[in-house]
Amino acid sequence: MLTVGVLTISDGAAKGERQDISGENIRLLVAQLPEATVAESRIVPDEREEIAAVLREWSDEKHFNLILTTGGTGMAPRDVTPEATRAVIEREAQGIAEGMRAYSLKYTPMAMLSRGIAGTRGRTLIINLPGSPKAVRECLEYILPVLPHAINLLVEGPKEH
Repeated sequence: MLTVGVLTISDGAAKGERQDISGENIRLLVAQLPEATVAESRIVPDEREEIAAVLREWSDEKHFNLILTTGGTGMAPRDVTPEATRAVIEREAQGIAEGMRAYSLKYTPMAMLSRGIAGTRGRTLIINLPGSPKAVRECLEYILPVLPHAINLLVEGPKEH
């Protein structure tokens, strides 16, 4: 079983002023992964320490295989998701973030403004997705096919040939 945490980073959604459409998009798309279940969803404000605390809890205590964040990856001063993630991960997975940006550039030049990162903490893969519902769907659909293999490598290691 593949356990997934969905973390929405949004001041407005945390205050109940905005609906969490991006988080819902993630939950719907994750359902397409074989044997995947969203174990927990949470909304936090754009606060570096709150974001990092959830990432540590879900990685170290709950041992989720995959954490997908949405929001806080842009250029605004309150967008601190990449910094919070970088403080928590042990190894970066640049190809995932670079691939998402390259794919998104086919649809909008605004993809250049995305600062999301991806990496691992222990046996957990953490990926920052954009905040817009459309961008979340496009990026997640693009990386979805590689996620089972990436997580299998994290959990079980490479197979002998």
